[in-house]
Amino acid sequence: MKLLHIDSSILGANSVSRQLSAEAVKAWVAVHPNTKVEYLDLAVNTPPHLSAEAMGFRTGQDAKTEAEREQNAISETLVSQLLEADVIVIGAPFYNFSIPTQLRSWIDRVLQGGRTFRYTANGPEGLAGGKKVIVLESRGGVYSTSEGGRAMEHQETYLQTIFGFIGITDVHFARAEGLAMGPEARAAAISKAEAEIARAVATPMQQTVAA
Repeated sequence: MKLLHIDSSILGANSVSRQLSAEAVKAWVAVHPNTKVEYLDLAVNTPPHLSAEAMGFRTGQDAKTEAEREQNAISETLVSQLLEADVIVIGAPFYNFSIPTQLRSWIDRVLQGGRTFRYTANGPEGLAGGKKVIVLESRGGVYSTSEGGRAMEHQETYLQTIFGFIGITDVHFARAEGLAMGPEARAAAISKAEAEIARAVATPMQQTVAA
């Protein structure tokens, strides 16, 4: 079994999402000791944002310049990592009501027509199913308990949509919110997220049934 561990926080050792993602990987490996873990730190190795030179995987055109070949290689490495993984653990902090731009750059690279999704006569079809995703979310405020807060939240809802679009429906969120609302609130939020991690790890992976 292969596990892809992704962090995206820019806060280093002060990051709660990094703390939680490390705990999730440790918990998973404790239950599945033969798991091979590959680590990707998007704050350290950020994929370049999409540019004209990076659009080859979307147009299907062969690279004509060295810059295009370099960009295609980056995209190929990232999408191959995703497709080869059985489990994906992602640390995803809440920045400006959404996810870090580093994580968005990764998403832009791995959403590839013909690789992770395709369009059919019946609409889009995800091609990357059969994987389990555990997302570790951190938020300074509380956004899940009110209509106004949920309307401002484009982190969990966005990631749920992205993974569903590429065919991954076995997605678990461990959310630590209210981290900036005092020491007690912070401790309670982390404890709640840790309990959600335990549930996610204990939940059997969904079985993919061929159509």
